[in-house]
Amino acid sequence: MKYLDEFSDPDLAARLFDDIRTTVTRPWALMEVCGGQTHSIIRHGIDQLLPEEVELIHGPGCPVCVTPLETIDQALEIASRPGVIFCSFGDMLRVPGSGRDLFKVKSEGADVRVVYSPLDALRTAQENPDRQVVFFGIGFETTAPPNAMTVHQAKKLGIENFSLLVSHVRVPPAIDAIMNAPGCRVQAFLAAGHVCTVMGTGEYPELAARHRVPIVVTGFEPLDILEGIRRAVRQLEAGEHTVENAYPRAVRPEGSPAARAMLKDVFKVTDRAWRGIGMIPASGWRLSPAYRAYDAEHRFSVTGIRTRESTDCRSGEVLQGLIKPHECEAFGTVCTPRNPLGATMVSSEGACAAYYLYRRLATPDAAGTAGPQEEVTSVG
Repeated sequence: MKYLDEFSDPDLAARLFDDIRTTVTRPWALMEVCGGQTHSIIRHGIDQLLPEEVELIHGPGCPVCVTPLETIDQALEIASRPGVIFCSFGDMLRVPGSGRDLFKVKSEGADVRVVYSPLDALRTAQENPDRQVVFFGIGFETTAPPNAMTVHQAKKLGIENFSLLVSHVRVPPAIDAIMNAPGCRVQAFLAAGHVCTVMGTGEYPELAARHRVPIVVTGFEPLDILEGIRRAVRQLEAGEHTVENAYPRAVRPEGSPAARAMLKDVFKVTDRAWRGIGMIPASGWRLSPAYRAYDAEHRFSVTGIRTRESTDCRSGEVLQGLIKPHECEAFGTVCTPRNPLGATMVSSEGACAAYYLYRRLATPDAAGTAGPQEEVTSVG
């Protein structure tokens, strides 16, 4: 398949691996920002095939995983109310709140519906004018433009029974927070290509210069990721710290001007709490004053909710790159995709889910020469 098969070519992958091995002379720690990149890395065994000097640290780039517990509990409260149709993408339904999830609320009689687009939720509002329809708008810069467009359309069409529960986050402030965190070991970043497709690369040069870290915009196929690693290692070995675009087939420096204009109109930058990390200044969006009437948090007055995280779950440390998923005592035992303790085990982009799916159930030392490690699919 075009743009997929050629980016999984084993011969080209071998050449990139060889280039990385020839280049690296000392230990380096790189963080891939996006959960989609994490899954590709684990699925293809890229981290296991790299020279031991190159360590990949899994970043917080899973939008489901970083949605704060308070926002999950707000969603549960709104969905439980009479007369509400609560619409969401499917991967949010099993994310645990303080005591239950949206599946549980649905089983108790709430009208919770899985949709594939925010416009599906807007259509539902048109078809049910006597009910309040709420769409759960989460995600990074990639999902924010369609959500912004949907609210824009709701206002334009005068659909007053539609609202958006917003939990959008921005990547550059998160990179800044990671680099400022005590004990940070990250020396280079593989930036999320789809985020830069929307926003461009304009916010990254200042971060790279101030923190003296290479930032390489990277795609999601095996060769994309290996090329990003190769460029990052070359910069690190040369003592450089610039922004490179290794995903030019999708990313332009200016991003998508139309999408950015829509975001500027509908949203306003705000401080945002990240689950497992905490409050990061200017790291999120909320609806601007012109669209406040469509803000579900304001419409349903769901503020001041007290939350309670599982004491057994270490997903916060996973999200910060402090531990690998299989280093959590609950991983694969009391915490599984069917019975998750944290969001990182639920989401299709969560690091814990990737480790579970591709059988990374133990550290290499504990696994020995046989067992789960052998089941990982290698590149090609």
